Formats: sequence, C-alpha cells, structure tokens
Amino acid sequence: MIPELGQYALVLALCLAGAGAFAGLVGAQANNARWMRAARSLPMGQFVLTAIAFGVLMHAFVTDDFSVGYVARNSNSLLPWYYKVSAVWGAHEGSFLLWTLIMGAWMLAVSLRGHVLPPRFHARVLGVMSVLNLGFLAFLIFTSNPFDRLLPLAPLDGSDLNPLLQDFGLVLHPPLLYIGYVGFSVAFAFALAALLSGRLDSAWARWSRPWTNITWAFLTLGIALGSWWAYYELGWGGWWFWDPVENASFMPWLAGTALVHSLAVTEKRGTFRAWTLLLSVSVFSLSLLGAFIVRSGVLTSVHAFAVDPTRGMFILVFLTLVVGGSFALYAVRAQEMVSSVRYGWHSREMFLLVNNLLLVVALAVVLLGTLYPLAYEAVTGGDKISIGPPWFNTFFVPLMMALTVALGIGPLMGWKRTPLPELRRRLAVAAVASVLLSVAVALVVGSDLGAGAVLAVVLGLWVLATSLIDIRRRSARGLRRVPAAYWGMQLAHFGFAMALVGVALTHTLSVEKDLRLEPGEQTEQQGVTFLFKGVVDARGSNYVAQTGLFEITDGDQRLLLKPEKRRYLASNQVMTEAAIDAGLFRDLYVSLGEPLGEGAWAVRVYVKPFVRWIWYGCLLMALGGIMAVADARYRRLRVREASRLAAAGAAS
Repeated sequence: MIPELGQYALVLALCLAGAGAFAGLVGAQANNARWMRAARSLPMGQFVLTAIAFGVLMHAFVTDDFSVGYVARNSNSLLPWYYKVSAVWGAHEGSFLLWTLIMGAWMLAVSLRGHVLPPRFHARVLGVMSVLNLGFLAFLIFTSNPFDRLLPLAPLDGSDLNPLLQDFGLVLHPPLLYIGYVGFSVAFAFALAALLSGRLDSAWARWSRPWTNITWAFLTLGIALGSWWAYYELGWGGWWFWDPVENASFMPWLAGTALVHSLAVTEKRGTFRAWTLLLSVSVFSLSLLGAFIVRSGVLTSVHAFAVDPTRGMFILVFLTLVVGGSFALYAVRAQEMVSSVRYGWHSREMFLLVNNLLLVVALAVVLLGTLYPLAYEAVTGGDKISIGPPWFNTFFVPLMMALTVALGIGPLMGWKRTPLPELRRRLAVAAVASVLLSVAVALVVGSDLGAGAVLAVVLGLWVLATSLIDIRRRSARGLRRVPAAYWGMQLAHFGFAMALVGVALTHTLSVEKDLRLEPGEQTEQQGVTFLFKGVVDARGSNYVAQTGLFEITDGDQRLLLKPEKRRYLASNQVMTEAAIDAGLFRDLYVSLGEPLGEGAWAVRVYVKPFVRWIWYGCLLMALGGIMAVADARYRRLRVREASRLAAAGAAS
C-alpha cells in the first residue's frame, strides 16, 4: 500500500500545479489579490507532495520492495544501502521524479524569496513555473510512473543497478546537473513574466540575476563532476568526448554563460534587453531539448535513459508548445525592446556583445553537430551518419580562442567608452606579462608543446594577467569597496584560464599506452616506473574481483596501485575499476584489461600532466558564480524593494 501513497501524492501535486498555473497567470491578469496569494502559497504543497512521493520510492528501494517494477529493474538485495539510495535516480522514472522534486524546490524558493517582487509580477513568475511543473508531473504520471506494480507475480529479487552506476559519481552528478537544468526555469519564468506584463526595463534583470548565477554555478559543478566520473570510471582521457548526451548539458551551459554576462549589462546599463530576454528563453528551451535527447529514445548512448517513443512524443509536444509559445510572445514584444543606450567600440558593452556572439555561434556549432545526425537519420529513413570530435574541435576550439581574447580585454574596458591611450597601456602590460609567464611555464614543463598548446597557454595566462591588472586598478581605492560580485567574476575568469591551460597541457603532454605485462615485468613512461607484481583475488559486498598489484616508482616516491576487474554477482557483468594516483601536476592511471594467458594481462597505463587543472578550474568558476550571489548589494536591493512595496501597500 505504501507505493500507492507515492502515486496519490503525485496526482495531488499535479492538481496543485494546475491550480497554481491558473491562480498565478489569471490572477495577475485580473489583478485578483486572493488568487495571487494562492499562487504564492501553492508551491509549498507541490514541493511537499513531490517530496513525499520521492521518499516513498526511496523507501521501496531501501526495503527491497521488488513488487515495484522500477525497483525490481534497478536494484538487488545484495546492493549496498548507499547505492540503493542513489539507485532511486539511476534510471529514467526515478531520475525524472528527482527532476520534478528539484523543480518543486526551485518554485518554493522563488515563492519564499520573491516577497520583494511586485505582487502581479511574482504571481506571473510562479504561474509560469506551475505550467512547467504541470507538464513535468503529467509526463511522470502518464508515461513514466515509477510506482507501477509487478503484481501478483512479484520477483523474489531484483535485476541489479547497472554496475557502471555503482559509484559515488551517481550520488552527486545527476542532482547537481538537474539543479542546473531545472534552475534555468527561474530565468525563463522571469523573462516570460516580463514579456507578459510588458515590464521590459532593467528591474526584472536585477531580480533574475542572482537566480541565474547560482543555477549556472550548479550546472558547472554537475558537468565537471560528470567529466571526472567518466575519466576514472570509463578510462576516458580527453577534455570533452562530444557524446550527444554530454552535449545536451553543454549547450545550456554555453547559453547560460552568455546569459550571465548579458544580465550584468542589462542591470547596470539598461541595454542588451532583447539579448537577455532571448537568452533567458533559449537556455531553458535547451534544457528541455536535452531532456528530449536523453529520454526520447532517438539515440543510443551510455548516458541515455529511455527508449520508449511515447515518452519522446510527449516531450516533443511539450517542447514545441513551451518553446514555440515563448518565442511567439518574444516576437510580439520585440518592438518594445529597442534600447536608446549608446556605447563606443572601445567599451565594455562592445566586448560583452562580442562575448555573447562568440558563445552563441559556438552553441550553434554544438547544436548542429548534435542534431544533424538525428535529422539525417529521420529524413533518409534509417541511414546513419556520425559527427565526431574532429569536426567539433575544428570549429569549436577557434571560437573559444577568440572568446578568450575578448574575455581578457573586457575587464580592462570601462562602461560606455574607454580612453584609447589608457586602454593601449593596459593591453600592452597584459600582453607582455602573459608572454613572459608562458615562457616561464615552457621552461618548467621542459617539453615541446606544439604551436596549438603554446597558443592556449598564452591565452590562458592572458586572461590571468588582464584580471590581475584590473584587480590592482579596482582595489587601489581600498579592498573593502570592491563588491563580492566583482570577486566572483574574477574567480570565474581565473577558473576558465586554469581549465584552458589544463586542457592544452594534458592534451599535448599525456602518455597513454596499452601493454602486455607478465608478473615481474615493468614499463617506464615519462620517468615513472610501473612494476606489475601480479594479480590476487578479492571480494566485495556484491562482487568478486581480481586485483592487480602495481608498484610505482616516481623519483623518490614509491606507491602501490590496485586496479580491479570486478564481476557483479547479481547481473554477472564484468567491470573495470582503474587505480589512480592523483596529483596537482600529474595523474598516474593504471587499468587492468583482459587476461592473455600464462599469467600475462592487458594493461593500460596513463601519465596525464595537469589533467586536474580542468576540474579545479571548473570548481573555481562555480565558486565564482556562488560568490557573486553573496554580494551585499543584492541584500540591500531586496530590503529597498520590500520597503517600497510595503509603503505602496500602506498607501493603497
């Protein structure tokens, strides 16, 4: 009976979402205070009911209730309890229930923190979010019900969670990614509320900006964690694989990065309003497109969830209605978004515009490369074509190089216009500093980096140098006068530079070898000795394993790495678990392949310099986004808005 409680909770949440959509949108249009108050209170009910459903499903996993079909397909009595918990979102139905739970949490946060907004605008924001949640809950209940029973013939035990997902990465990666995906619904709702109300000034951008920054930070963390997970679990050693499902998260990130910069201009200068509204609509539309790619069955990928065409058709119809309706409303209001603000070519506005253009073109490259094979297959009736990393890198990498140049110039500019002599002086100092730092890096690394890697390192250090020059200039009047949002911006730029240098150096300097080794044999790679000492048997809670023993000698340092070849008892699937010695400047990576007879094994050995700089850089970018939200100016703005609204209410 307990699983049915979860089903009932979802149905009630669906009803509240419909009521919230009506109360928010119709109440704001009719200026009905009672309905608008209801719109602000209904998100609490939606969140609580969805949380109850989520808790019920988690209870079914932890108690091994295999009468629930979703539990039977994705769990097993031998599975450790912590993997049973993460298995709740390990497949399609449960992961979308997590999606709706996070949507409910964002709605609740907006309802509680939005009291400083004008009542009609606040009601419209929550009304738009309720429409979205209505679609998500309908999709969950009618096409992806996680509480379907296998009665009366319930299995005695479950199939098992995919061994690839029995990892710490599953605990954090999907929740962080979904917080970012779904969080962009807030920016989308603010944009639609502005379009519906005709309030197209900079106020809505000021209200939307903190929500967008924190969403972008979580999406950055989610993508970085997914990249790290693929590295140590799948033996992937690059900086991006260009898998279509990975691109599904990368495209909203590119649009979100452009939106973060565009919101800053709209808030501070009152321009870029059309850009900001368009990006606010586009970024969440791309999140929905990502959901369609992952859950529709249009492609086969290690990351894809669903293969049911019914689900794909539901998402496609929902995507068409949401995206089509939003862009239609944008087109109707286009004439009202003309800005009278003027600025010169040597201004911060101009280089932020260049920044947005480059990000949008890069987004178009990724979008085309992701969707073209799907469109080609649909048009030709089944013929397949693939677009791989060479195509993406050929077009995407030069755009990112140009973006890095603009990223370094922008902070040195002033708003509206910058005196050219002063600008030339700043740029000359930054250029000399970046070249000198690059020479120092080349001397320390002591390797032939190649022209492409040298250019990437120079550009990364260019961003670092320009940021340091700007920090010195801004802090001349005292560090206390520099706002937290500024430090967040610079920290994010530092992170981007660090990730760029990490990509360049690890791509150029990495060594990857597939070897045949017998016990007692060794190999030397980049001055590091790998001695294979043999294989021993081991046993885990739900698997048996063969563990390789590798003695590593790196200068005076000696260590033992133990990669494993695991066979999971419930599914009889075999998985490889790599052993990694991680460091700030290099990783040593050993993976055990197949036995080759006479005690020999296939072995994969990596030496990957600076690979962790990619993820540390992403972490700095995310921390920069979070720091920007902590700016005291936003708290003061909330206080002023609340006082203004209270005074207006008292006067009326």
